[in-house]
Amino acid sequence: LQANALKSEGVIEEFYIVQPEDYAVSKKQAYGANYLRDEIVKTAQSFIGLPYLWGGTSADTGFDCSGLAMAVYQINGLNLPRSSGEQYESGIAVEYKDLKKGDLIFFSNAADSKINHVGIYMDEDLFIHAPGRGKTIRCDSLSQPYFRGNYRGARSYM
Repeated sequence: LQANALKSEGVIEEFYIVQPEDYAVSKKQAYGANYLRDEIVKTAQSFIGLPYLWGGTSADTGFDCSGLAMAVYQINGLNLPRSSGEQYESGIAVEYKDLKKGDLIFFSNAADSKINHVGIYMDEDLFIHAPGRGKTIRCDSLSQPYFRGNYRGARSYM
């Protein structure tokens, strides 16, 4: 009802109703443990090439790093906090050697080591992230010196 009103007022163009059973998180038990992880990576890959936008949380306008992570997880039925620092504080710590598809990886290039960047781990040392102003969402390697040097840890939410 509320979505119809917003549409008739011209606030939104379209809306979709997603049933709880339609989320990937709901299908995990039926399709196996890796299903949700694969869906998270597929969702993140679908945003490659979209622009970075500080504070962005939308495929229409762009994403910042934590907005991308939050949106990808939300599309698959999982809720994350908004900021990379809050995302780092939640979830279960994962050792680098134990990274799995869909885990979030965190970075800091700040003098105080405060978390200021997040990416979505794909596999084989690759991750998807929204790197910064003037750039687009892309895939990079964790073995690149910049990322290896600023890596601070990983979290799993599954």
